[in-house]
Amino acid sequence: MDILTASQPTRYASCCGRFSLVLIAIPLLVLSCGTAPHGKPSTIKPHPPASSFLRPEAYFHFLRGYLMELSNQPIQALEDYRQGLRVDPDSIFLKTRMAKLYFSSGEMASAVDMADTIPVSAVNDARGLLQLAKIYAGTGHSDKALLFLDRVIEKDPTNEKGYISKGMLLLSLKRLDEAQAFLQAAVDQVPASPEIHFYLGMTMNEAGKIEESEKHFEQAITIRENFRRAYLSLGSLYEEHKKPARAMQVYERYLQHGNPHDKDIRLQLVRLYLRSQAYEKALEQLTQILEYSPDDLNAQVRMALVYGEMGNYQQAIDELTTILQSRPKELRVRDYLGLMYEEMKDYDQAKRTYVANLKINPNYYDTLLHLGFLLYREKQYDEAITYLGEGKRVQPKRSEPYLLLGLTYLQQQQYDAAVTVFQEGIQHNPANADLHFNLGTTYDKLDQFDKVVQEMERTLSLEPEHADALNYLGYSYADRGVKVEQALKLTQRAVELKPNNGYYIDSLGWALFKVGRSAEALETIDRALSLVFDDAVIFEHLGEIYLQREEREKAQKAWARSIELDASNERLIQRFRDQGFGDPIPAKAFQPDDLPKVSHSTVEHTVAP
Repeated sequence: MDILTASQPTRYASCCGRFSLVLIAIPLLVLSCGTAPHGKPSTIKPHPPASSFLRPEAYFHFLRGYLMELSNQPIQALEDYRQGLRVDPDSIFLKTRMAKLYFSSGEMASAVDMADTIPVSAVNDARGLLQLAKIYAGTGHSDKALLFLDRVIEKDPTNEKGYISKGMLLLSLKRLDEAQAFLQAAVDQVPASPEIHFYLGMTMNEAGKIEESEKHFEQAITIRENFRRAYLSLGSLYEEHKKPARAMQVYERYLQHGNPHDKDIRLQLVRLYLRSQAYEKALEQLTQILEYSPDDLNAQVRMALVYGEMGNYQQAIDELTTILQSRPKELRVRDYLGLMYEEMKDYDQAKRTYVANLKINPNYYDTLLHLGFLLYREKQYDEAITYLGEGKRVQPKRSEPYLLLGLTYLQQQQYDAAVTVFQEGIQHNPANADLHFNLGTTYDKLDQFDKVVQEMERTLSLEPEHADALNYLGYSYADRGVKVEQALKLTQRAVELKPNNGYYIDSLGWALFKVGRSAEALETIDRALSLVFDDAVIFEHLGEIYLQREEREKAQKAWARSIELDASNERLIQRFRDQGFGDPIPAKAFQPDDLPKVSHSTVEHTVAP
């Protein structure tokens, strides 16, 4: 029922006079304070004048609802707006306000229902049009959103937000050509808008038009030289297209023309400087950060790690030790300190450092892993197993402890235990190629060749350029004399990936020998020995090739060298004697000067794609 009656004019006049004070006070509150209750920035705009409402009572209910919004009471605010709408059912402002409040409260269906009661032609202010467009776009009603955005531009052809919102909506709808054309037209309409240039740059980048994207990002920066997002997007563009030097120039420009105290930009530079090994420049940036933020732990630690990257391990240790003096419970810092001691080859001090960390927190994963790996390297396998097992318990879904623990069991020749650990790791990380590869090598130790092949093929399906798996499978085929043509292809691919790996080249030579190309095999083994001259297997292969070519004296010398390097090879010793070469121990071994002097053109041809 209407709250006004003919018998109440005096009472209403009094009421209106009382609330006129509130009307004056609220805008002052919003404009001067600018914050909502609880210290949060207010997103509520100053309300419209009373003349926006057909009935004064509606304005009264708006004011109460507005206060409820400021007090973070959306349900009560909606109720007040509903009462206002009952008084003034055609109020576009109240309907827009309610649609917005439903939307921000997550009541999407109610937001759309309310928005649907508002004809696009009835809304004249850009803010309301943009809000309704946002509601429709956020609820999947893109066509309606575009109608309201067109209305924004129709009412105000210079409205940046209208152009940007429509361009980004078209882009999100994958209507890329339309988005480009529309934003290009917007640039022509509002050429001095850095925001429109910025979003056009984003759109061009999405379309793969890199030069155009770069041009518009640069234009945005020219118009607004402290435009941080444009600098970041342009730098990211250069990084993505392998132009780190230009990315660095962009970030350096921002520090000069934007905010010289922007820590995140300086850290971007540190990362790029480290990648290009410009260590001194990285240190300069970190020094700048610490000048205006001396307690920045992240910068302090990064500075120590840069010294480590430079090989100045003692300086790194000094920096980390200084940090720990004031922050003794920083486990990450002490863990890095242990790594620096490892780089100094002070393994005892490294272990003491790691143990000190674990006394503070026995479940600190990184230290468990690093200590376990250090003990593995020192062949203290039982202790390594203890710490790596703890690492697996603490982080059961990480792949590293399974890999290291499985390798430790392999070193102890506990092959069944290694298989169990690798399989357990694969259960948690089925797409980890290294776990499959190492499981395959373990099956080889157990003489389960079918499973070796299965795991190597699985490795290569996950990581087609896994050079170790290519070499291992190729060599395994060649050594068994099966699938020798496939063995040749696999070892060729491995050498293509790592052309200076002597072991891979030996595998290729062995595969060439198995397919009957002994001359090429000899050249290839020659190249392998130029890289690795102390491997018994390579000399055994060389001897086999010479024997097949009936160059018996060279075969004898090659095998003698192989036995000299690995006197436990009873099979080769017996073959040496069976060939009438006598006792291998006093036999003259192969020397570097005995290698054939040949060009490597044939080898290069065999490994070409």
